[in-house]
Amino acid sequence: MELGLYTFVENTPDVNGTLLAPEQRMKNLMEEVVLADEVGLDIYGIGEHHRPDYLVSTPAVVLAAAAARTKRIRLTSAVTVLSSDDPVRVFQEYATVDLISQGRAEIMAGRGSFIESFPLFGFDLHDYDALFSEKLELLLKIRAEERVTWKGRHRAPLEDQPIYPRPMQTPIPIWIAVGGTPQSVVRAATLGLPMALAIIGGSPERFKPFVDLYREAWAKAGHKAEALQVSINSHGFIADSDGAAADAAFPPYMAQMGKIGRERGWPPPTRRQFDAEISAAGALFVGDPQRVIDKILWEHELFGHTRFGLQFSVGTMPHAQMLRAIELYGTVVAPAVRKALGGK
Repeated sequence: MELGLYTFVENTPDVNGTLLAPEQRMKNLMEEVVLADEVGLDIYGIGEHHRPDYLVSTPAVVLAAAAARTKRIRLTSAVTVLSSDDPVRVFQEYATVDLISQGRAEIMAGRGSFIESFPLFGFDLHDYDALFSEKLELLLKIRAEERVTWKGRHRAPLEDQPIYPRPMQTPIPIWIAVGGTPQSVVRAATLGLPMALAIIGGSPERFKPFVDLYREAWAKAGHKAEALQVSINSHGFIADSDGAAADAAFPPYMAQMGKIGRERGWPPPTRRQFDAEISAAGALFVGDPQRVIDKILWEHELFGHTRFGLQFSVGTMPHAQMLRAIELYGTVVAPAVRKALGGK
């Protein structure tokens, strides 16, 4: 199983009310990606947002910078909001990242959990589903064909149009990110695309039917069983002790999730709820290395997934604590998980 990290590159006040300059936050991010590469993690993902509390609106640009500073780690969006982007530009951007990284780029396409990009780029939210379906179709066609002829409703047609550059990987991987909608699960499986499933709250067991549905739809579509890939993506944090991890992670988690909750009409998280989520039966991976190892292995028994991604920075964490968490993840957690599962 591949093990990695993803981030939305939050840039919010820390527990002391200090807000980093954006250039310092970017510098910290590059140090975090480089360390993840050095300690042997497999994947690093960067999300796309168009809000003041998240710094990256163009993941491909940041991933290209990371590609030039890393050697082995795979680099992916997490996610590319395909509904409000242009598939031609998405392909060109990630083909470029792939060339810079010598074949380590991936695209994780999704509809996004925020809607700011739709009015920003002139799209109608009433077309939410149609936009994603049509643009995914075009992106896959571009990936398969160097010269493209295509016509749809939401973009100008292409007539025998060559699209460059072409990536080093043939094909460049395209994942579909889903949040638990059966139709999205079936679409990913039918198209033969790997699926990334976000589990950020509640009991993980309730998501097993989605993974089972994906496997069933994959087999029904006639795809090879050995090619099936599923990623589970969750929030977490690792420190030298359970108490230190929970005490460090809760204040920024509460601040950021509380802010998003106020926007959406949710009640703010409480410490009691947080403690339930970091328990053995909850969705969050917060604790010392052994606690996180045990939970990853338990979820692997449940889902049989091929990739696991952790988001350490739900809200702003001190940079030194982030680096320590990455170090523990790469040097203690990942080797133990690989050994238990018989991997490299």
